[in-house]
Amino acid sequence: MEAKNNKKTIWAWCMFDWANQSYNIVITSTIFPAYFVAVTKFNSKNTQMVTFLGHRYVNTVLSNYILGLSYLVVAAILPILTSIADYRGNKKSYLQLFTWLGSLACAGLFFFKPGVGLEIPMLCFGLASIGYCGGFVFYNSYLPQIATPDKQDAVSAKGFIYGYVGSIVVQVLCFIVVLEPNWFGITDDWLPARISFLMVFVWWIGFSIIPFRLLPKGLPNEGRQNYNVITGGFKELAKVFGKVRNMPLLKRFLASFFLYSVGVQTIMLVAANFAAKELHMPDAALISIVLIIQVVAVPGALIASKSSEKFGNVRTLVGLVAVWSAICLYAYFITNSTQFYVAAVIIGIVMGGVQSLSRSTYSKYLPENIPDTASYFSFYDVTEKLSIVVGLFCFGFVEAVTNEMRDSTLALDGFFVLGLIMLIVLMLTEKKLRKQRVEVEA
Repeated sequence: MEAKNNKKTIWAWCMFDWANQSYNIVITSTIFPAYFVAVTKFNSKNTQMVTFLGHRYVNTVLSNYILGLSYLVVAAILPILTSIADYRGNKKSYLQLFTWLGSLACAGLFFFKPGVGLEIPMLCFGLASIGYCGGFVFYNSYLPQIATPDKQDAVSAKGFIYGYVGSIVVQVLCFIVVLEPNWFGITDDWLPARISFLMVFVWWIGFSIIPFRLLPKGLPNEGRQNYNVITGGFKELAKVFGKVRNMPLLKRFLASFFLYSVGVQTIMLVAANFAAKELHMPDAALISIVLIIQVVAVPGALIASKSSEKFGNVRTLVGLVAVWSAICLYAYFITNSTQFYVAAVIIGIVMGGVQSLSRSTYSKYLPENIPDTASYFSFYDVTEKLSIVVGLFCFGFVEAVTNEMRDSTLALDGFFVLGLIMLIVLMLTEKKLRKQRVEVEA
């Protein structure tokens, strides 16, 4: 087994984040959403209604449905696939499979243009999301395999920092093509955005070659028997689920993680829409907001890592979630762009901190040197994906009922408060168990 804390291995692991965040910022957050709205309005003669599989939808509702469905698919299939990967000891093969799926789907978006039906483009959009989310599960599962518990906070933060910086670089490159097409002799108004989708494909799969070559294959499950691969996968999942049920700290953390992730993930997805709809901010301002959040997330991840060394993971998370709750409440009262920029800076800082620290905290609660890290991390990632589905549904439902997006922020704040309470319960439970261990040892 390869020694942990190897600098070359950790660098290769971080480079996967550098590679795949190109999808997250270009396809999820900036260029594709704007391009999708423009094309669908053009196709429907400047209305927001589109036809998909014979049914009529509001264009943005359709894209949200496809995105939500992709998260549900990931939540449904990954516990089984991760169990099979652990049973066979080949999780890097699945990492490669989902990465190729997602990146090729992004390349397929190049053929999405006015006059083309939405069925194939929306399939590519959904598969890109499945590839991104699926690859991240196997990527996350490497953390306890490549770093000792005392290094996992710093390594997790380093991975997110690589991702944030990489996303900024690829975003700037794509913006150059989109905003200055004349530099490249491009006269077709629709071509620059489509080229950016190809750039995501090249960036994503190109830099992923580094972790594909340098990351270890996976720890073989030495206790496995000669079951059919599917049967073995289900048995592996049942075994891990049984262990998780009997781990009080892990169970409590997953509960709190689900609750505050409902707020965190939803805010990250709807922030730009809130600025556009409630504050009527122009597209250029929305782009700058996304970049600001990515830039300040870098020091946020570093601050959280240093804070965890001094105060501990759970106590630091309590502070971060408390700030999230305050910002969510503050959003209800925002009335101008200056106030929103202030909120964006704070969101970026706590986003970087809570994402990196959540991953490393979960990793620390796992038994050391286990072969089935992918199975364990599938519970973490499925929890996150389900929180996104719940968050998007609640946000949209409240807005539909009240006709006020601001009211939806108050609903999200309720999840933050519940998550904060669960973190405090976790902190007290951890303290109690620590005290019991000391008494037993004495």
